[in-house]
Amino acid sequence: MSRRFSFSVATALTLALVGVVSTAPAARQASPVAAPDVQSYHVQGNVWLVHTPSSNVVVQIGEGGVLVVDSAAATTADKVLAEINRLAPGKTIRYIVNTHAHADHVGGNAKIAAAGRSIIAGNFVGQAGAGAANAAKVWAHENASARMRSEREGEPALPSIAWPTDTFFTARNDVYFNGEAVQMLHQPNAHTDGDILVYFRKSDVIAAGDVYINTTFPVFNLQEGGSYNGIVAALNRIIELTVPKDKQEGGTYVIPGHGRVADEADLVEYRDMNTIIRDRVEDAVRKKMTLEQVKAARLVKDYEGRYGAMQGSWTTDKFVEAVYRSLTPAQAPARSR
Repeated sequence: MSRRFSFSVATALTLALVGVVSTAPAARQASPVAAPDVQSYHVQGNVWLVHTPSSNVVVQIGEGGVLVVDSAAATTADKVLAEINRLAPGKTIRYIVNTHAHADHVGGNAKIAAAGRSIIAGNFVGQAGAGAANAAKVWAHENASARMRSEREGEPALPSIAWPTDTFFTARNDVYFNGEAVQMLHQPNAHTDGDILVYFRKSDVIAAGDVYINTTFPVFNLQEGGSYNGIVAALNRIIELTVPKDKQEGGTYVIPGHGRVADEADLVEYRDMNTIIRDRVEDAVRKKMTLEQVKAARLVKDYEGRYGAMQGSWTTDKFVEAVYRSLTPAQAPARSR
């Protein structure tokens, strides 16, 4: 199917997000109303997207209760919690899974965890104490947990009430909840060193966190263990997990940390762009070009119109500098094809 003329569910979700799709007659749109800053959309299966100004929150709802992937910024925690309660009235938040440690994704941990409840039983009850069940469990990779507990450049440590209660250091951590397997897959040295994908296997939805965003060029933090090759490797891992519908878009849906719902075709396009940019910059490094020369060569100019920025926290210049520094021989980890 030609992507130019196709209209996938992912596209519909995107257009709804920005207010393009409407079933109201034109005459009734004379007085537009500002869209709320926290909105939700059903993706498929048990999974919903809750969009906030800071980041995307993913919510899985079923008979067992609610699992939340990322909690967004602290400033929107009340609104996110209200939206979860609207989507799942009477259901209990059991788990929060953090894809990484940054405050725009974990700032709401304390508020949302406090509104939930854990299920504990057996000998662990005596060890944990009477109040241990009075909050949702919070999962994260061990590296992300360590960063939440420490002060970083531009970000203070989180209060202890917001810290993960359960961590893992292996490549994968699994839980069966709401009738489906939920896999937490560590993506080393990508956006940071503590990123995970959260894969809802029956719903066929992946919460990607910030290893995949489609609003800008990839963001990766060298000081926190991130790398450009790690980003490319994470994108390849997501593509390995996604399966499109037969001769169609759709199939497995991927929810980025920021931006619109995507499918495999979107991931392949984004991965290909980053592979091309990586190869261009690697070639420049081999030719002993300086950072200033690489910037002057505008090696990403054919993608700037879609993903570049002249101002803000992640400009095109900052991206190119991060790529260059990540790919210099002293710093570059092993590449992924």
